[in-house]
Amino acid sequence: MNEYELERGPGGANTRTYYVIGESRTNADNAITTIYGSFYLAFEVSEVTEQVVAFSCTHTLDLTENFLRKLFLGQHFPSIDTWLEEVLERRYGGSSRRAVLVSYRDALKRYRAMRRGGCPNKH
Repeated sequence: MNEYELERGPGGANTRTYYVIGESRTNADNAITTIYGSFYLAFEVSEVTEQVVAFSCTHTLDLTENFLRKLFLGQHFPSIDTWLEEVLERRYGGSSRRAVLVSYRDALKRYRAMRRGGCPNKH
């Protein structure tokens, strides 16, 4: 499949999507840092609606990824920044709280560059 072909998305709708990763560091004593070196959030975002259609992250406990997936799936990707910090403060007790926020913002920066047609790795 090339980038101009349609793929099946959630609900059977034909969609084109972006795949974007955000990276950050966690505390030195965090298991994620020990195992992976960095913390990553990966998003698949609909080109048309900008909704998050798939999500994954580096984690040591499956529950971490499951919890974050519930927060992100179905959300308008660029708008997440308006509520994420508050929600993490209230509801996420993991030691990687700051890393989640920084990784999302890194992914958002890369996503915006991709939407503009630029290379997401250029600064």
